[in-house]
Amino acid sequence: MISSDVIRGYNDTFILFFLLDGPSYGYEISKHIREQSDGKYIIKETTLYSAFTRLEKNGYIESFSGDETNGKRRTYYRITETGRRYYAEKCEEWKVTKEVVEQFIRL
Repeated sequence: MISSDVIRGYNDTFILFFLLDGPSYGYEISKHIREQSDGKYIIKETTLYSAFTRLEKNGYIESFSGDETNGKRRTYYRITETGRRYYAEKCEEWKVTKEVVEQFIRL
């Protein structure tokens, strides 16, 4: 299991990654993060929804009401063009971060 402290700066990147191919909702995104990481990272619900709030405030995603589930409307999220550019920036940032961290790792 990965410590949330280690991965915290990349939660936005993970969320945006899953929105690149189309709109999705919170539970589905958290499930995909768990599956894609082979269960090594499980994003907490509070972390996920605070990320949605931050991403929407910054114009990287938009929310909208979707299907009704158990009597309640589900909130969906979609990435904006600004969000796509931000995702690309975060991917470039990761490359540099990885290079720097690897300078301090002995295997």
